[in-house]
Amino acid sequence: MTTTEDVPAGGPGPRAWASLTVAEAKMVARDTAGLVVPLGLPLLILVMHGLSFGHATTADGVSLFERYVIPLALTIVVAMVGIVNMPSFLVHYRRAKVLRRLAVTPAHPSMILGAQLFVGLVQCVLGVAIGVTVAMLFFDVGAPQRTGTAVAVLGLATLTMFAVGMIVAALAPSTNAAVATGLVMFFAFGALGGMFGPAESLPAPLAATGEMLPFGAAVQAIGAAWVGADQDPAHLIGMGAAVLVSGAIAVRWFRWD
Repeated sequence: MTTTEDVPAGGPGPRAWASLTVAEAKMVARDTAGLVVPLGLPLLILVMHGLSFGHATTADGVSLFERYVIPLALTIVVAMVGIVNMPSFLVHYRRAKVLRRLAVTPAHPSMILGAQLFVGLVQCVLGVAIGVTVAMLFFDVGAPQRTGTAVAVLGLATLTMFAVGMIVAALAPSTNAAVATGLVMFFAFGALGGMFGPAESLPAPLAATGEMLPFGAAVQAIGAAWVGADQDPAHLIGMGAAVLVSGAIAVRWFRWD
């Protein structure tokens, strides 16, 4: 039986955090669709586009593959994990009363959130690494011309997608609702951000809106960093605003039970 004296004064220690993180990683690994789709779908898009127009260039001579296809694939990875996968686990834990049970133990429910975010981040890194490796090995793609900027922008995009995902986790009443809501948001953002074709083919107001939303802003910003182009502040502002707004909504409405 655990007594007050058995609980570390500063709360659960590193071993408890590590154990919970490993448990979360196993849960994600057992969710076959949730593990394979965020890694397999971007890779499929990467290969299909690479075989179709791997050596095509834009009007100003920039590789179309590097400017749009790679950023699109990487954005899909972080969007799928952040908007669809992560919220579904948190909603499931709330519905199953796991978070409520944790609230009466030395472990706070926020530990679940932290572990899930960490595992999601690892999944994003793995998906990005696979996509970039395949692009470099099979489609003769070089490293980003502005590597530091590319990493920073990709980090901001990941933070943005996870923040949007927290809205889903806060408001969805069930696991199925979380998955459905996440998919609707993912495809809506993707459609406006160029996932199903060049954003320029959309009506001008929709294309402009899509570039300011998280998906389109991420694709544009990552692509610019990859080919060494200047960043459009509007894209960075759009992602930053999404983080702030989504965070505020999630904090206001998220419930542990």
